[in-house]
Amino acid sequence: MARVRVHQHVNPLAPYFRQAPEPLDLDQIFADSELPLHLDLGCARGRFILKMAELEPNQNFIGVEIREALVNEANRLAAERDLSNLRYSFCNAMLWLDRLLEKIPGGVLQTVTIQFPDPWFKKKHSKRRMVTPEMVETIANIAAPNARIFVQTDIEFLAEEMFDMFRKNEHFSEIEIDKNPFPVKTERENAVEEKGLPVYRAMWNVK
Repeated sequence: MARVRVHQHVNPLAPYFRQAPEPLDLDQIFADSELPLHLDLGCARGRFILKMAELEPNQNFIGVEIREALVNEANRLAAERDLSNLRYSFCNAMLWLDRLLEKIPGGVLQTVTIQFPDPWFKKKHSKRRMVTPEMVETIANIAAPNARIFVQTDIEFLAEEMFDMFRKNEHFSEIEIDKNPFPVKTERENAVEEKGLPVYRAMWNVK
């Protein structure tokens, strides 16, 4: 399959991306909706959770991405591989994560990953960054007790900003880590490490 070409940056505040998504219904999208759920926010082409879904058939995986063409491509690839535990969702997570997840039963969401989100370097564009205190609160409200939240980036100021949001939220307790705890790495993580550049990582448990 030819690689889908899309814009690297999408303004999440543009009118098209302000449309509310339909809430996810796990009974409709997974063969076994009661399996532990792993949510990957800003999944891009979705290769990380594609490989994770192949390695972990006893978990369900949802990738959330704002670029609709990438979501369509990823869902086609998941269907070709007959992965009944994987689905990708087109959603502006910065604005609508609570709406997307409002039907998720308590105790199901066990893992959340946020990996290398768009840093939007210019100060005037900082309001476009995906991770916000509201998103962090949504995760706290929906994730199961003891769920793991893993965040990583190669941009130091963005790491400090995101990590601070989780540290300020009373629903999370930080776990010390020195490496990626998952058996799969994103394309971005591999590229950064190949250049010998640092990756900033942090993990939390939901209290």
